[in-house]
Amino acid sequence: MNQSTIDNVTHALVEKHENHKTRIPIGVRQVADFWTDDDGDAEAFEQFCLDSFISDPDQLKLTFARFERNFEIIRGHAHEVGRDLSMPMQLEMNPMLPVDYLFAEYDPYAHVQDDMFKTKIAFIVLLNFPMTTLEEKLTGDNWSRTDWAKTRLAEVFASRVPAEVSQELSKVYVQADDYIANYNIVMHNLINKKGERLFPEGLKLITHWGLRDEIKSQYSDKDGLAKQEMIYAVMEDIITQDIPQKVINSNAVDWNPHQNKVLKDGREISFDREADVRYEKLLGVFKAEQLLDEYHPNLPTKMDRRFQRDREIPEAEFEALISAVLKSPVAKDVSKLISKRIGRDLQPFDIWYDGFKARGTMNEAELDKIVGERYPSVQAFQDDLPNILASLGFDKKTAAFLESKITVDPSRGAGHATGAVRREDNAHLRTRIPETGMTYKGYNIATHELGHNVEQVFSLNKMDHYMLNGVPNTAFTEAFAFVFQSRDLDILGLKTENEMADHAAALDNFWSTCEIASVGLVDMRVWRWMYEHPQATPAELKEAVITISKDVWNEYWAPIMGVKDSIVLGIYSHMVVYGLYLPDYSLGHIIMFQIEQYLKGRNLGEEMERMCRLGKITPDAWMRAAVGSPVSAEPLIEAAAKAVKVIK
Repeated sequence: MNQSTIDNVTHALVEKHENHKTRIPIGVRQVADFWTDDDGDAEAFEQFCLDSFISDPDQLKLTFARFERNFEIIRGHAHEVGRDLSMPMQLEMNPMLPVDYLFAEYDPYAHVQDDMFKTKIAFIVLLNFPMTTLEEKLTGDNWSRTDWAKTRLAEVFASRVPAEVSQELSKVYVQADDYIANYNIVMHNLINKKGERLFPEGLKLITHWGLRDEIKSQYSDKDGLAKQEMIYAVMEDIITQDIPQKVINSNAVDWNPHQNKVLKDGREISFDREADVRYEKLLGVFKAEQLLDEYHPNLPTKMDRRFQRDREIPEAEFEALISAVLKSPVAKDVSKLISKRIGRDLQPFDIWYDGFKARGTMNEAELDKIVGERYPSVQAFQDDLPNILASLGFDKKTAAFLESKITVDPSRGAGHATGAVRREDNAHLRTRIPETGMTYKGYNIATHELGHNVEQVFSLNKMDHYMLNGVPNTAFTEAFAFVFQSRDLDILGLKTENEMADHAAALDNFWSTCEIASVGLVDMRVWRWMYEHPQATPAELKEAVITISKDVWNEYWAPIMGVKDSIVLGIYSHMVVYGLYLPDYSLGHIIMFQIEQYLKGRNLGEEMERMCRLGKITPDAWMRAAVGSPVSAEPLIEAAAKAVKVIK
């Protein structure tokens, strides 16, 4: 629509509805921004606006309520269809069939937005509910709950992405997820220079989660260093793509990752490396996301959409927040303390040092036995949910309600949580449980995912407005997941009271935040690089990721550890699968610490429900309402500095 048409329509509406002269120009402009030739000519545009503007407050209120009801129906059922069709890819539902991939790539929601515009439903929203800028939302402290909900409704149509583009995006992410879900290393088939096997038969670890957690578990093993160094060599070969194709998800050959030699029946054989598939998948995700750029004129890159739309924190402000943790002087003090505790100079994989946790001094084999006996199957974990939740402070009625809204599934991957989108549906907890019973690593991940699920249930089923369901961004659901995960031994009745426990927990959270903050910075820089080099090949992207990983390491970790040029920050599978998700974890740690500080002396069950019911408002507004202060890394840094002095 040209400006003359927009002005004429605006003038006609203002003459008809003088009391709405502030709202009318915004609504007409929003409709014009997305109106295309297929929607009609100038006359059709004018007639639509004149007929569809809602001036009566009562009718507007009823219309908003109807949108909330109908969106829950449409979104909820589409989510359920997509989730259930992808089950063979994500759950242990053997055999996997070729057609399963096609069904998993099908996105039931891909055509919904298209249809909403074609039927003019989207234009009704755009005409009657103003969108707001990030700056306006950040100063919206005096907004009512309904104001926030109406803003979230308008944002549903902040872009007009064609169905074929949405479908392509879904397809690429499914393919990336399948690649990672089947990327396992059979640990018994790893050998050292002497031909010795350091890991037990039957141990199969997914990258990167399983490999990382195995490094963590070895700090309590007096012979754990050799295993950690071997896993680190595996990680390096995955990042550089020098890993032999024959050893991925296979026990057909033996592999010496230190020398990158493959042996069959004791004899060295030739092999083909993986051929940059990891970076081909990442590049595919980038190109699919890039297809969306032209349909978001105000948010023309994935970074813009992630930070301004999804996180609602400006990118520069976000980077300064997480960099502050890595740059704090206490980081070097903590590294010295770790070095003293383990009795050696630190190596790059010590970013995963796990010794501040209570389990850091416990034998993992014993923990495996306890957990395996308690949870021999998925059903056993499902049945125990009320007891788990009761041990975390939820009253009997709330625990029973939560259990009724959470379904536990056998995961093909490391495990994850997926929330419901319709209140009549259930959230799903996917966990990997071997035939021999749940392992401690699997249990630890499952408690993390349970934190997600409980947040998902509260922030959907207990919400006053459907359009406010959820939390400000994914960092907040990660924060609750970390809160649950940190209580895994409490649930088992194994945590011993220790006057130093709070200080140890502060150091553990600080070190974990440093680790994941640096990984988040790598993720951010890789996406910037891809936008600067849109024609890059997988091989060129690989070199860029290696360089960026090394640069971030040298900028932040080399001053802390005194070790240069590690590329280990490039190992995270999230980078391939989830599209600029990693920065949320560091923010999640920062938020989690603030929540934990607030929870001291308070009941987790009651406080978590209250916090989750705040819904999808901006991060600082949520934090002020939840704990009384905005998002800040200072409490974590200060607590770590105090803990170092006490524990020394």
